[in-house]
Amino acid sequence: MKKLKLAIALGLCAAAFGAQAKTELTVYTALEADDLKRYAQRFNEDHPDIKINWVRDSTGIVTARLLAEKENPRADVVWGLAGTSLLMLKNEGMLQPYSPEGLEKLSPKFRDSGDEPSWVGTNAWMAGLCVNTIEAEKEGLPIPSSWNDLTKPVYEGHVVMPNPNSSGTGYLDVSGWLQMMGEDEGWAFMDGLHNNISRYTHSGSKPCKMAASGETPIGVSFAFRGARLKDQGAPLELVFPKEGLGWEVEAAGIIKGTAKVDAAETLVDWAISRKAMEMYNEGFAIVAMPGVAKPVKHFPSNAEELIIDNDFAWAAENREAILSKWQQRYDNKSEAK
Repeated sequence: MKKLKLAIALGLCAAAFGAQAKTELTVYTALEADDLKRYAQRFNEDHPDIKINWVRDSTGIVTARLLAEKENPRADVVWGLAGTSLLMLKNEGMLQPYSPEGLEKLSPKFRDSGDEPSWVGTNAWMAGLCVNTIEAEKEGLPIPSSWNDLTKPVYEGHVVMPNPNSSGTGYLDVSGWLQMMGEDEGWAFMDGLHNNISRYTHSGSKPCKMAASGETPIGVSFAFRGARLKDQGAPLELVFPKEGLGWEVEAAGIIKGTAKVDAAETLVDWAISRKAMEMYNEGFAIVAMPGVAKPVKHFPSNAEELIIDNDFAWAAENREAILSKWQQRYDNKSEAK
């Protein structure tokens, strides 16, 4: 009996020690909130000894927080933040260079160009319009087919889009328009669009959610959220404007100074694994590893042909100036934070 009790006690101690020995990583992210649990569960199927503690917010807010914490970093890893934000962190010397296992399998446009990369891409999200067909018909609105359509007087007060200062989706839109149209024409387009905007949100997915619920006929958002809401039965038509689509790389990197380097490297290795790519492809049509992506319901079959030739270095270098100019011109219609 004593031996049995001792064995049970030793077993409990071992279990307790195992629980205490689990490494916890603080991971900053702008991933959609409803995906965080699934991402962590899939990772833990392979690495149950590492616990992810998510810190989640919109891209602009997460980026600003990381920059504010530069001298006293709180995060160990960034997983699921815009590539332009990771470029800014790299330029500030805040990322630990690391070549993860399987790096050579990624498309070159999904990785840092340095000899030893400071960040790696995982998947891409692209712009799109969510149009509530019921509300559009009620208001007598034609379904737009281009970005320039949204400047027509018929859409006055019927368009919602994200604020690029707080939303990565908002910034990929603005950056995309400036690259597609040229700076002068791009700002002129945004002047016309602003006339028809009812409000700017602080979330990239919110305009699409508002369209799905009938709060607005048209939401400038991103394809992933629109496809998911349409699949859930929302009366949405997804529109991919014919001029081309802005897009962003979802990226991962290790924060310099973390005391948990081994666990951080393990997470980044897994984040670009084939298993992870297949997970991303459940919601995103474009992933970093060629040959993995299968068609995603409600996405166009030629998704990669619709996205622009995005100059991420330009978008990162000019981000602060673009956001400052945007705020001066259009922030009066932003919703309260």
